[in-house]
Amino acid sequence: MTSSMNKKFEKLEKKLDLNFKNKDLLVQAFCHRSYLNENPDFDLGQNERLEFLGDAVMELVVTDYLFKKYPNKSEGILTNWRAALVNTKMISKIARELKLGKYLLLSNGEKRERGKAKQYMLADTFEALIGAIYIDSGYNQARKFIKKYLLKELPEIISLELFKDPKSELQEIAQERSGITPVYKKIDENGPDHDKRFRMGVFLGEKKLAEGEGGSKKEAEEEAAQKALEKKFNK
Repeated sequence: MTSSMNKKFEKLEKKLDLNFKNKDLLVQAFCHRSYLNENPDFDLGQNERLEFLGDAVMELVVTDYLFKKYPNKSEGILTNWRAALVNTKMISKIARELKLGKYLLLSNGEKRERGKAKQYMLADTFEALIGAIYIDSGYNQARKFIKKYLLKELPEIISLELFKDPKSELQEIAQERSGITPVYKKIDENGPDHDKRFRMGVFLGEKKLAEGEGGSKKEAEEEAAQKALEKKFNK
């Protein structure tokens, strides 16, 4: 690793109020697999395993917080709140606010990515960073980080009802207005097995209301439902 790269990540540590014992873990959290393709001599691995771990730690911290903070709320409500907190859109929003994109180690091709692809990279990096914090400093430090940067979004999610599931909302409105239940159909599927992308359409009878894309069918269906709500029902 170059001295300029070390200095760059030292600034990030100070900005996020972190103090890694193993500095390599912090850098690895930002290392996309494409970077290694162009820099085969780089002495660290890519961030996917850290992302896998960080995702689990994040979900546990959020679940534990909601369970203890809201003892009188039902499992269904808590599930919806958690989903609104840990989804790609919310996590990538926080990553953008923290300007984590400035620290991503990417191939030249990936640096040009915009839109959904960049959103996923930012969300994955945020999760990888949590995984790195967990390994380096333990659960309590990871929980502190998640509380500071993610759980602060919960009051707005609750007050603006951002937790509402677009598929359920679309079904309720469609049945009320037309008596027809929306149906979801796969439009397209592409990408390698480890990085599939799906495009799903939502239909009322034979009429297609909207399409959505995502890394899973569920995610693509939710985006399609949200677009249908905005387009057809002004939601």
